[in-house]
Amino acid sequence: MQYARLGTSHLKVSRIGMGTGGWMWDGMDESEATYALHRAVDLGINLIDTAPLYGFGRAEEIIGKALAESRSRNRVVIATKAGLEWDARRRIWWCNASRKRILEEIEQSLRRLRTDWIDLYQIHWPDPETPIEETAETLLSLYEKGVIRAVGVSNFRPEQMEAWRKVAPLHANQLQLNLFRRHFLETAFRHCRRHDIGTLTWGTLAGGLLTGKFSADTAFPENDARRHDPMFQGERFRQYLAATEELKKTAAERGRTVTQLAVRWTLQQPGVTVALWGARRPDHLDEVPGVFGWSLSDRDFARIDDILRKTVTNPLPPPPPDFRPPSRSEMKRWRR
Repeated sequence: MQYARLGTSHLKVSRIGMGTGGWMWDGMDESEATYALHRAVDLGINLIDTAPLYGFGRAEEIIGKALAESRSRNRVVIATKAGLEWDARRRIWWCNASRKRILEEIEQSLRRLRTDWIDLYQIHWPDPETPIEETAETLLSLYEKGVIRAVGVSNFRPEQMEAWRKVAPLHANQLQLNLFRRHFLETAFRHCRRHDIGTLTWGTLAGGLLTGKFSADTAFPENDARRHDPMFQGERFRQYLAATEELKKTAAERGRTVTQLAVRWTLQQPGVTVALWGARRPDHLDEVPGVFGWSLSDRDFARIDDILRKTVTNPLPPPPPDFRPPSRSEMKRWRR
């Protein structure tokens, strides 16, 4: 495992972090998730990324219980989030990064995680109805008190990061990045690199596409977000599957899997500190060691780009600049 400093913080983090997005949303087995967490730590992964939204608190509870039982809290960098709220039925959620909401959330996260501090606390999405200054001041207060040890955001654009940095330190930004979705490389990632802001990548394996385990006949259950994701629908899905099959051949020539190729590609992008690797069972992490000990050459990068040009003729467009969950007022209007 390789390690790096996270921005200007004092945190030393593994370059692969364990992602827990979606835990318990579709019948997740707690014992399997716990074994996966222990397996990650055994492999040298010390960053565990989670959020209250993942299973509506369940993911944090599993992590807290597992770390308490194994007495491994001091070996792990816990990265969790704040700034989203949901209804009683747990069907819809919206942005709320107000001071009041964050102070409520951090108490709940500390309780669920069974810890006295959070290593990296991130704002899950920009909240258009709360001034960035208010949110930044709230995290600054928690940072100065030692309740959090690094300040982070997620899905923030360069101008939003700059507004934040006028008020509080910013140690990390979590952004979407994978072989198929590169839209932030020339904007947010470049900005982070220029200003020594660490980065975590979400969606590193493109919702599992880059594991090479799907086919055109794969059917996703109703409660699986991929069922409604345009990347996994129709002709576009078939094109991404074709690209993955060609990438498998390139990976095999290097004695690697397509998953290892995809993560290696991500880690070699300028400005990337940590690539998050989603895992629900211990065996989902078996390929992690094969990401290290080799690198992609300029020729490899050119070949990968050529594969994508030839196979994906209808790629997903970049998200609009204001892409985010709904705001509080938007949700109130929709629910009337």
